[in-house]
Amino acid sequence: MFEGPIFDTLAFLAGLLIGSFLNVCIYRMPRDISVVRPRSHCPHCQRTIAWYDNIPVLSFVVLRARCRHCLAAIPPRYALVELATALAFLLGAYTLGPTLPAVKFAIFSAIIIALIVTDYRDRILPDEFTLGGALIGFAFAPFMHTEPGILQLFFWKVLSLPWIRLADAALAAAVGSGMTWFVGWAYQKVRHREGMGLGDVKMMAMIGAFLGLRGALAAMIIGSLVGSVLGVGQIVLRKKDLTYELPFGSFLGVAALGVAVWGDVIVAWYARLGH
Repeated sequence: MFEGPIFDTLAFLAGLLIGSFLNVCIYRMPRDISVVRPRSHCPHCQRTIAWYDNIPVLSFVVLRARCRHCLAAIPPRYALVELATALAFLLGAYTLGPTLPAVKFAIFSAIIIALIVTDYRDRILPDEFTLGGALIGFAFAPFMHTEPGILQLFFWKVLSLPWIRLADAALAAAVGSGMTWFVGWAYQKVRHREGMGLGDVKMMAMIGAFLGLRGALAAMIIGSLVGSVLGVGQIVLRKKDLTYELPFGSFLGVAALGVAVWGDVIVAWYARLGH
């Protein structure tokens, strides 16, 4: 199996390719367009993009952020998503090596990056990433060497460890999504308008499935604090009214990614070095 610089390089290149696909999903999913067909094309002139103009990051630089045919500007978001995904893959590969936790972190980071951008641009959190991501998180749960959860205290004599881990992930998803739904419900009762959509509830379920109860609660608290500060700042600086819809999913995603980096990557890396 590849290890060291070779594995890290392959992970970085894989991240670039996945990031390129995420850009397709980010643009098409909120518009209910197939992510398979038609082929990638310029949204301005509708010309199909040739393969040599669709190389992640490199084509953006070579074309100077312009369409080859109509010279329409290419948003920097495309290159940023590709680069962010590649760096996340590289971080997981470098710190965790060719392991299942590294694969889990790579998949989670890709999902989170896509959700951050879709919510910021379109105020939409696609089910393919939230509900689909939750199922992927559940699939990983039985095989992860996580800290004992609360259910292990009660069921360690009844259930095997993989089933307990899966139950812990399900509990984290239920608690995280339930708390988010309750906050949204309470806000609507007090302010008489929607403050948090079901997309945020589903996203918290996905985060809980991946990060567990402690990670999900930490992401929710940090995301709420960051969202409050940045949201109020944006309203004040840009002179928006108080009905401005904040992309809470984006703030939640940034917090969840930070929690994953700290918990799944840095702590695990130090633990491995200690041995």
